[in-house]
Formats: sequence, structure tokens, C-alpha cells
Amino acid sequence: MNEAMKFKKAIFAGGCFWCTEAIFNQLKGVKEVLPGYMGGIVENPTYEQVCTGTTEHAEVVEITYDEQEISYYALLEIFFATHDPTSLNKQGNDIGTQYRSEIFYVDEKQQEMAEEYINVLTEEKVYRNPIVTQLSPSTKFYIAEDYHKNYFNLNGNQPYCNAVIKPKIEKFQKVYSSKIK
Repeated sequence: MNEAMKFKKAIFAGGCFWCTEAIFNQLKGVKEVLPGYMGGIVENPTYEQVCTGTTEHAEVVEITYDEQEISYYALLEIFFATHDPTSLNKQGNDIGTQYRSEIFYVDEKQQEMAEEYINVLTEEKVYRNPIVTQLSPSTKFYIAEDYHKNYFNLNGNQPYCNAVIKPKIEKFQKVYSSKIK
């Protein structure tokens, strides 16, 4: 099999892309995680523009993964376990439409799997409040500025990283230790 053919893409918006990138970068089978923007109305948006909430973009991560090592279903599981899918347009103290919970599916199979996963979580009443995660077809992905890439690993001592990202990663590592590289 051609090397490029075995890699798939998944695109998730789960609040701040620094947090989401830091989680997915640790997974076996994940080859690359790029922070960026999707779902908006402005071409080539900047971080400053997206932060205003007026571009309609979400902060997203584009995950390149090897489906022989990790499934899309496993990525969905981790996505839902590592952010609050019941919080509309906010994650913790990050407030605005750019921090919404959204899955941008790249094909019909991903759409069906995401719908099915949300239905199971809803039926099993995993969350007290209704899931507000949006499902949308992927649109143009705009890669974030270079300083956002690998943000947590490069800026781990920054106050936001210590207060928000580090505890999230520690919890993730305890629960998903078997899936970490």
C-alpha cells in the first residue's frame, strides 16, 4: 500500500487548539496534528481575527493518522473524553464561537460514525446535559500561524499551559496510558 494512502485525516474543534493538539500529539498512530481554523467566512484568517468571533471559524486540529494503528472511532472517543461537548461556544474560561465543539467530517463514513457515537453517548446518558457538538462537512482548512504549532511542548511553563493544559493532559495520560506513544 502506498504510504500516503494509509493515512487519513480527522478534524476536530474542541475548544482551544493548544489543548486539543497536546492531547492528540501523544497518541500511537497519530502522525501529525496541525492547529488551524475551519468553518468560517473569511479567507486566510489570522489568530487575531478568529479571536474576535466575527470570522465564524472554529479553532480546530487536523489530525493525520494511520488507521492501521488507531481508528477514527478511537479518535472520537478521545475527542469526547477530553473536552466538554455539552458546553455551547465555550470550554472552561475560553468563551466564543471559535471555541465551539464541532466535528468536521471528511467523508460520509466519518459522518455516520460521529452521528452513531453521539447517539450512543446520548442514549447512555454519559453527560448530564445534552451534547451540543455540531457535525459539519469539512471546508477549507487554514493552518494556524507557526507559533501555535506544538504550543504546549514549547511553552509548557506559560501560565495558561500550567493551569489549563497540563491538568487535562495528566488526566488523559492516566485514562489512556495504553494509547500513548
